[in-house]
Amino acid sequence: MRFSPLLEQLIEAFRCLPGVGPKSAQRMALQLLTRGRENGKRLAQCLHEAMQHIKHCESCRIFSESTLCEICASQHRDASLLCIVENPIDVTAIEQTSSFRGKYFILLGHLSPLDGIGPEEIGIAQLKQRFEQKEIKEIIIATNPTVEGEATAHYIAQLAKPFVIKVTRIARGVSLGSELEYIDPNTLAHALVGREVI
Repeated sequence: MRFSPLLEQLIEAFRCLPGVGPKSAQRMALQLLTRGRENGKRLAQCLHEAMQHIKHCESCRIFSESTLCEICASQHRDASLLCIVENPIDVTAIEQTSSFRGKYFILLGHLSPLDGIGPEEIGIAQLKQRFEQKEIKEIIIATNPTVEGEATAHYIAQLAKPFVIKVTRIARGVSLGSELEYIDPNTLAHALVGREVI
């Protein structure tokens, strides 16, 4: 069945969201029009405001409404310790642990030459400028443990070498509460290689 042009447009707009297929988009659009017009208006207003006012922090590149985000502006964070992550959601995950008191740099992706994503697209020039300020003593590379994430980590480690910055990588391996027999061989291999003295 074909819907009216405006409704078709609304359904198609919902499909830009990750994980939203044609049926989900259709359900969302129909729900808003059937029982949630006020919610729809509020959603439209919030979307408009967010698109107009949310930018990237000039220092770490996380989403922020001000020039510097709360973390970068904080005097209580250790500016000599920089954690490099792929996405803003990774910062949220690390912050939830309450175990990191340094600052961040968000790449907004990873190196992927096949997809046309090179150093320029992930902010390497800006990261290099941070290294040149000579404030950073250690970087913690927390890219995802994928082929692209590993390549990105290696590239950043090489970039940091001339600046005499300590380069570390987050540990990978067996998660707490799991049993060895259920761990995949690659994860177990990384855990053995990355073992630590106790």
